[in-house]
Amino acid sequence: MLQKKKILIRIGSLRHGGAEKVLVTFLKNLPKDQFEIDLLLNLYSGKYLQEVPNWINVLYLNKGEMITTNRIQDIPKKASRVIYQNLLRKFPNLLYKRKLQNKKYDIEFAAIHGMRDEILNSPLQSSKKIVWIHNDLSEVRGYSNDEIKKFFGFDKILVISQKIEKLFHDLAENIVEKQKIVKIYNPLDTHEILTEAEKPVINYTFDKNIPTFISVGTVFPQKGFDRLLNVHKKLLEEGFQHKLLIVGDGYDFEKIKNLKNELGVDDTAKLLGFTENPYPYFKNADFYILSSRYEGFPTVLFEAITLQKKIIATEVSGVKEMLDNGSLGLIVDNSEKGIYEGMKNALVNPALFENYTIRMKSYTKPFTLEKSVKDITDVLNKL
Repeated sequence: MLQKKKILIRIGSLRHGGAEKVLVTFLKNLPKDQFEIDLLLNLYSGKYLQEVPNWINVLYLNKGEMITTNRIQDIPKKASRVIYQNLLRKFPNLLYKRKLQNKKYDIEFAAIHGMRDEILNSPLQSSKKIVWIHNDLSEVRGYSNDEIKKFFGFDKILVISQKIEKLFHDLAENIVEKQKIVKIYNPLDTHEILTEAEKPVINYTFDKNIPTFISVGTVFPQKGFDRLLNVHKKLLEEGFQHKLLIVGDGYDFEKIKNLKNELGVDDTAKLLGFTENPYPYFKNADFYILSSRYEGFPTVLFEAITLQKKIIATEVSGVKEMLDNGSLGLIVDNSEKGIYEGMKNALVNPALFENYTIRMKSYTKPFTLEKSVKDITDVLNKL
């Protein structure tokens, strides 16, 4: 009998985000007879915790909900978490000796780019090291070319789109570095999306006489919800009746909520906050809009395609691949003006979107759950 490979996977938490969702979907479809996995979280928190298979050993540095505010009463706990995590980052031997009990891993896996240094600074010299890149790092603040080149310290770099693959190929200095780059589309569960979409909508009423645009994602600047609200206001002022629904939570939630109030659009725009199941909202909305400033490979578009939605998306990494070069949805300039023109087009010329829907019905997606899981598993087995 083959000995199971021992793998350490690191991620911040399992809150509602694309990378977190993708990781848990991957773990749920991984053959448990091949691997022994420790999943180490910085914070034991998030909606996806309950979905982690019970054969995976979940460890954590801190427990409790993420603190996204700076209220006086929250500062001591927030500070202690940061100090503890920074201590373990600076002295990784403490982490590996105490929390991980001197376990010898075959593979150490950074499930997001933010865990780069934690894995590369591991005291385990013999382990193979992998990173999963979910964002176009050329668009992420703090990531110069020199910073991005540090990822070549990994044995394998998993990238999720052509644009990210090109970024790393352009920065690779030799054939050895180029061979480290592996493009694998994210594993996503079509059956789960379709099943969950049939459940009832809660805390929102759709008006069949007024078009509703929906956008789903973690509420922080990357997602461009500020741009979306500004465009919503402008279109209303021009007489285009419509509603806007934003589903998600995050550290920018209060800021976006305040912007909504300042713009005076409380009657037409709603911030739903976090919901366990966003798919019924997808299903009932008229248009899905991606307003992101940058992405890696926006998995939310896979969900919108699966639910046959009419799509408008800013031109960020992964969008052309996901929307088949614009045959499945309207790709607009990555700007407030682009978002405005896309939404106005949807309201003035809805027939255009019928053509996208027709093509979507006969479209065969080049990415499947089974293929993605197999491709990642092959990488693990070959290391």
